[in-house]
Amino acid sequence: MFDSLLRVVGTLLRPTALMEAGVIVAMLLLAWATVWFLRSASKSATMGEASVTGPILMGDRGFDGVLFPLVALGLVALARALLGGVMPLTLLNLALPVLASLAVIRVVVRVLHAAFPGSRLVRALERTVSWLVWLGLVLWLTDLLPLVLAELEGVRWRIAGSEVSLRGLLEGVLSAAVVLVLVLWLSASIEARLMAASGVNLSVRKIAANATRAGLLLVGLLVALSAAGIPLGALSVLGGAVGVGIGFGLQKLASNYVSGFVILAERSVRIGDMVKVDNFEGRITDITTRYTVIRAPNGRESIVPNELLITQRVESSTLADPRVAVTTVLQVAYGTDLDRLIPRLRAVMAAVARVLPDPAPSVQLSSFAADGLELTLAFWIGDTENGVTNVRSDVNLAVLKALQADGVEIPFPQRVLRAADGGQKAQRDVGV
Repeated sequence: MFDSLLRVVGTLLRPTALMEAGVIVAMLLLAWATVWFLRSASKSATMGEASVTGPILMGDRGFDGVLFPLVALGLVALARALLGGVMPLTLLNLALPVLASLAVIRVVVRVLHAAFPGSRLVRALERTVSWLVWLGLVLWLTDLLPLVLAELEGVRWRIAGSEVSLRGLLEGVLSAAVVLVLVLWLSASIEARLMAASGVNLSVRKIAANATRAGLLLVGLLVALSAAGIPLGALSVLGGAVGVGIGFGLQKLASNYVSGFVILAERSVRIGDMVKVDNFEGRITDITTRYTVIRAPNGRESIVPNELLITQRVESSTLADPRVAVTTVLQVAYGTDLDRLIPRLRAVMAAVARVLPDPAPSVQLSSFAADGLELTLAFWIGDTENGVTNVRSDVNLAVLKALQADGVEIPFPQRVLRAADGGQKAQRDVGV
């Protein structure tokens, strides 16, 4: 190991090392310019492609994506091939594995972020992959990698009559990880293109995206198991165990997954609908294969298992018609000219921005209350996702201004006390 390090340090002191450093810097700048040009040319892509394919290939700033280390790796390899017969090379030979390691890290990190956005586990996996790749690079540069592999090959044990080495197991796990990363990349790209197809209903796009991801992950898992050296025939025992597990403990989980596909296929509830489930009311913001997210007007979110949407009653205010009736109650004093007031209130409500003209607002005399005439004001809105209480407040404020301008009295609670003998008996009772 020390001989290798001394040899590397000695070659770095050669006069040609400065020339190699200049070539590497030039190749990196050329790679950055290439990625910047491609990034500028791809700004006309759709939003779905920009959210998955774009960041995976080009990153958020160009140089932090997958394309930059791949282009730089290709340019450095080309420079190494051209200069190999002209002068002895050291830095170019060292730059190739470094750029290859950077490309591997970028691929894994970007794919995981695209497949599992917002997951905390992705950050831990990102650090783990980075440490493992850089550790392998250090072992390779110091000529310790063959020794480590030989030691891993010597660690053996027997499993079901077959001899397995630790090196073979680790290589199988690595091959399985590569296959799964490629499958996740393909799944994320296909899902983004499906979700970007604006001409198709959103529920149909969701079920197609979920089915595609599930199918690709299943195929990727089978290929990864084969790459790891696990015979697929041995999965029959595992399949029986999984079936027993579903029959006993995983039946709820399986039911939620099946219910998710049924909901998306039947379109009984859709993203954007206003629903009330289990005394929680709000707008559906997402439907996954296992649960549905409902967001209340006050910002609270409820994660509802899909089985509840199949087996329980769901109240929907926007299933067949997005228009919703909103009411508010008003009392005016007895003696108010209702024939003049009611048309005035209808016009005031119709002037509010979010109130629909059809059906037109209505005013009804709902009851003769103790303190005044009770009027029920009803109006219709078509955008419940923007809130209901705020538009009711706007209508109430407009009605209040109209009543004040017309001098209509809003009565206060009134109570009338009468004495049976003109007040004398009441005075005697209280000792006056």
